[in-house]
Amino acid sequence: MIYNPVKVDVDELRAAVAAEPGTEGWAETRWFATTEEDPGTGQAHRALEDGADLVIAAGGDGTVRAVAQVIAGSAASLALLPSGTGNLLARNLDLTLDDLANSIHVAFTGSDRKIDLAWADIRREDGRVERRAFLVMAGLGLDAKMLSHTDEDLKAKVGWLAYVDAIRKALRDKNRLRMRYRLDGHGTRAVSAHTLIIGNCGSLPANILLLPDAAIDDGRFEAVFLRPESAWGWLQIFVKVIWENGVLRRTKVGRKLVSRDVDALRYIKGRRIDVVLSRPEELELDGDGFGRTKAFRTWVEAGGLAVRVPAEGQ
Repeated sequence: MIYNPVKVDVDELRAAVAAEPGTEGWAETRWFATTEEDPGTGQAHRALEDGADLVIAAGGDGTVRAVAQVIAGSAASLALLPSGTGNLLARNLDLTLDDLANSIHVAFTGSDRKIDLAWADIRREDGRVERRAFLVMAGLGLDAKMLSHTDEDLKAKVGWLAYVDAIRKALRDKNRLRMRYRLDGHGTRAVSAHTLIIGNCGSLPANILLLPDAAIDDGRFEAVFLRPESAWGWLQIFVKVIWENGVLRRTKVGRKLVSRDVDALRYIKGRRIDVVLSRPEELELDGDGFGRTKAFRTWVEAGGLAVRVPAEGQ
């Protein structure tokens, strides 16, 4: 059990594990707390060194991302105990939220599902390259600036509503992303955009389907460039994402009515993308800021992670 002591009540968590009948036959659970300095990577390494077959991540998206980065490709499975405001991976896997007993039960009695893991090689301003994994989305532009403007105290009190004020602040920044990108090794293209989001899966809180063709187990990502030139462009984005993606695409008849790309949105899909920016920009992975980058490469490792989901009939 790798848990974030800020996000979860460890006494309640221990009691839930002790009460779970599915733990019969398992060895004693080992407990590792994350810290501000180490959000889960060191703890995950120690868990694997201990011979763990199952690693349970109890915390927010940052805890899940840090743990998954380490256990990917190992013989261990990852189970989720969603906590925090996002729970992006749990939402995209349709796992139950805010039900500790159920999450523990699924961890010990569920089935493994192979999902894709996305990786990013991030080139820093000094030329260093850092490799990080992400499970849901990577973002540049408004997406990353919004996170840098988010008041953490306000977020703790009102959850996702804290991002409304952060978006307002981010929209004041009129600088656009100017970049060159190459998709799957093909020709290089230049683009100017407000935001670039690359998704291993596509759903956000509040039932928002940002990337409608992103699937967590198809070996590819979907990316979107947001390119609004005016208030009309933002309206196009709102209609496309909230109405068409969020409502029409969820029915067979509605899918026939969905329009193609609009001027303010451009979707692409692939297995690898190389991006070079005209200037260093803020980057986010799975809702956490990762500093500034001047270039990065993102690719998908198909079936790179085994995640516990409810067994058939659960």
